[in-house]
Amino acid sequence: MPETYICKIATLEEMEQKWDDEIARSGADRANWIAWKAQYIAASRQGQSIPYYGLLNGRIISEATAKLHPAVVQNSAGLVDGQTVYLASFRTLPAYQGQGYFSQLLRFMLADLCRRGYRRATLGVEPSEAKNKAMYAHFGFTEFIKAGSKIAVEYYAKPLA
Repeated sequence: MPETYICKIATLEEMEQKWDDEIARSGADRANWIAWKAQYIAASRQGQSIPYYGLLNGRIISEATAKLHPAVVQNSAGLVDGQTVYLASFRTLPAYQGQGYFSQLLRFMLADLCRRGYRRATLGVEPSEAKNKAMYAHFGFTEFIKAGSKIAVEYYAKPLA
């Protein structure tokens, strides 16, 4: 049977399933994951974020979230406004990393956000994450915006056209 990979905007039911799976795998960080689940689902319900999932044969294997409102973005100045969206929560299950699934999801996400009228996308990456920085640069996130003041994060942007 050929594998089928689908990129889509997650339903609330899929969000519940994905977050419950993350909580089950979380170990000592369980309380944080439970709090994050509530925050992400509330932001989606309030129209402050859009969750994007990649499903392989019906199984959620990758995800990313577009944050649309400053209230749901730390250090939000210059990162999110009516024309700019902040991208976060990039995750791919370890068994599927490095196989192009997340790249497909990111392309789907950026195209959808452009159709919705967003003209710029931003994201944050830790300076030590050389592999992630290189991947984001490959996708056009090369405009340096700022560095985080409380935690080591660099923020980058790319135009959506």
